[in-house]
Amino acid sequence: MAGARRARQETRREIAEFLSIGPVQVAELDLGDEGPVLRPGPGSAPVASGAVFLLVRRAGRPVGTLLGEVPEGADPTEVLAALAREVPGGTTPAPPSAPPSAGVVVATRERADQLARALDSLLAQDHPDFEIVVVDNAPATEETRDLVERKYGERVRYVREPVPGLASAHNRGLAAVRAEVVAFTDDDVVADPRWLSELTAPFTTDPRLGCATGLILPARLGTPAQVLLESHGGFAKGFAPRTYDPRHPPADEPLFPFTAGRFGSGANMAFRTEVLRTVGGFDPATGAGTRARGGDDLYGFVRVLAQGHGLRYTPSALVWHHHRETWRDLETQAYGYGAGLTAYLTAILVNRPALLPAFLARVPGGLAHARALTAVRAAGARAADATAAGGPAAGGAGPAAGAPGGHDSRTHPWPRRLARLQLRGMLYGPVGYLRARRALRTVGREAG
Repeated sequence: MAGARRARQETRREIAEFLSIGPVQVAELDLGDEGPVLRPGPGSAPVASGAVFLLVRRAGRPVGTLLGEVPEGADPTEVLAALAREVPGGTTPAPPSAPPSAGVVVATRERADQLARALDSLLAQDHPDFEIVVVDNAPATEETRDLVERKYGERVRYVREPVPGLASAHNRGLAAVRAEVVAFTDDDVVADPRWLSELTAPFTTDPRLGCATGLILPARLGTPAQVLLESHGGFAKGFAPRTYDPRHPPADEPLFPFTAGRFGSGANMAFRTEVLRTVGGFDPATGAGTRARGGDDLYGFVRVLAQGHGLRYTPSALVWHHHRETWRDLETQAYGYGAGLTAYLTAILVNRPALLPAFLARVPGGLAHARALTAVRAAGARAADATAAGGPAAGGAGPAAGAPGGHDSRTHPWPRRLARLQLRGMLYGPVGYLRARRALRTVGREAG
């Protein structure tokens, strides 16, 4: 009883701290040859005084993020440009290759307003040869069909997938596309105009490439939930391009290729169409909308890598994601992430039992790596606390040590309540996956 009471008190304290997190503006600044150009993030108001999460571009290319403070009465462009010039420019990219033909799959369910915003950004892509397929997953109304047919006509194809679950919807889209590369994104994103070209171009230069992922940044940081999630890295994987080659496993990933969460996320991924079809697509017992809660994208990454194909992370392929907005959303998300992680591992070992010895051989090294990483993060948190105790930077402006959107940054403490929920999800994941498989067999028998 005493332990339960302490846990409730701790959760109330964490929620109070959570509610004290203030909003952050979202903007982007391009350090072009003709001078800096500041623009608000997708759907955001013009930048005013206060905290600003800033994407820094050089000649249009994303190179980093920072968290700055614009003092009252100051010029936002001048203040943020001075900070942006401190962000390293990275390496000069090679001239872009002509991208292959592409099909974009957007799975959705009863979110027509969000879908319209995503489709508007997708139709503005500069890719020379692409199609868009909207997959309406187990719809309860005709709202999505009506939107696509009324507003987008022949520019967007509509298909329906009656079996609930993101993986089933993605498999339906995979079957429908006609292009060389199939890209997947969500109905709650806004795609940068060059997103599709940047995401698919690597398939032209590397014939062994099976998958590509890109950068995901927050479209809004208006609620405590959105700021907290992004301050812990959000969906961002940094600004350094990287190729994962199964012939040369990375030394810093001892669980490779089973550390699939490091590769990217389902809101920004593409596959060589024939490769994804050859491995059987996504496991329909994984993903949001099933009892497994998630893991469909991670399953796809590992299946492709296990077949000997490479995976390319390309930060210049950018989408802006509308994060969930409430504490309850974060609780659901934390549990789902945990469940999806172990569900996808279960799915991999069920569908490819030959990978079990490789997985078991990597576990000791993975645990040692995790312990070392935990120690480093704990030391970093203590250093961040000490820095915060010293007060704000002189003049009220400066890059934060842990800017939202930075890779593995920690601006706010992650509540133990959410960590416990993620652990519970991990314990549930294998059970959820097996229940999802059983549910699919029931649906199959009923359909037959």
